[in-house]
Amino acid sequence: MKKIIYTIILAIFMIPNLVQSQDAAGSITSVSSYPVVYKYDEQVTWYFDLSATTFTPEEAVYLWIWSPSEPDAGNWEHSSDFAKLKYVKDGIWSFTLTPTVYFSKTPAEIAASAGFWLRLKNFNGSKQTEVYNIAYTDFSSFYTSNELIRSYPAKPTIDKPVSILFNSNLKDGFKGVPSVHFHSGLNNWAVLQEYQAWLPDVSEKTKLKDLGNGFYRMDLIPQEYYNTEPGFVMENITFLMVAKDWTTNSGDLILYAGEFVPPPPPSFSFFPLQISQRDFLVMSRKNNESGVNKLIYNITAGSKVIKGEFSGSTAEIKGFVNLVSELDGIQGLTEIHVLVKDNKDKTISDTTMPLKILDK
Repeated sequence: MKKIIYTIILAIFMIPNLVQSQDAAGSITSVSSYPVVYKYDEQVTWYFDLSATTFTPEEAVYLWIWSPSEPDAGNWEHSSDFAKLKYVKDGIWSFTLTPTVYFSKTPAEIAASAGFWLRLKNFNGSKQTEVYNIAYTDFSSFYTSNELIRSYPAKPTIDKPVSILFNSNLKDGFKGVPSVHFHSGLNNWAVLQEYQAWLPDVSEKTKLKDLGNGFYRMDLIPQEYYNTEPGFVMENITFLMVAKDWTTNSGDLILYAGEFVPPPPPSFSFFPLQISQRDFLVMSRKNNESGVNKLIYNITAGSKVIKGEFSGSTAEIKGFVNLVSELDGIQGLTEIHVLVKDNKDKTISDTTMPLKILDK
């Protein structure tokens, strides 16, 4: 129990900024990495989904991390340029690093640490996300598992990264080969990405990463790697691991795809559907697209215009307008016009709502 209490106290002291006013930006929705699995001394890119936060694409976002070490220590109010993230698209930011270099730690020291604990913030620290811990996948058991291949995830999907491990020690002829390549296709070779040794760009694209001692890894995002058409349904990845110049290969191998479940369509609603000047008008939009985290409304009631916005997440953005106070004293209103847009300037609703006439 004492150890837990001390750990909590230490965490509090390690989180700066408790003495100054802060703007809570919200929670990081998720973090993914490319490659999916990696060693601590390899370069990796972390992708942060901030679509549920109040950060906008125009803002500069910085990494503040204190475990396994604190590279930007002392700079909470003026983050260093090396800690700056890159905006990708749709509320996604990225940060590329080699953990052993960035944290000035050995792989063993990082493995023995509490893990990757961080916040994301603006330059001066006046705006920040909730604390987040990036999970790390230890794949070292593959080296002694006697498996020919292993995939992370086990059942890949077309739009997400996959890392495929290969143990060439279990197949004859691979020892000492200059390189190993991924000769593959989707849906039983219906869509091909062949290994063509005489084409340098194809040879490089299909080349596996050498992890040492006969172990290799292939990293790809299927829809990008195979350049599939929108809406293509991936059932499997069929492939051979091929030695340079085709001196040997692994034999036919296959990975079955996970089920791709498209997200439910967005839905927008008002409540109540029949309103008067004495009501609160509630607006709600669920299942928002990635990067959509605000509803911006413009209500015209006679000569009065009411403007405002609600913030939320991809799950739901919800808020209300107090018509009781906003329309107090205005006589003769029979309707209001409500225009609602998202933070990408897409029109969500453009409607005229009749007002119930109440008895005095």
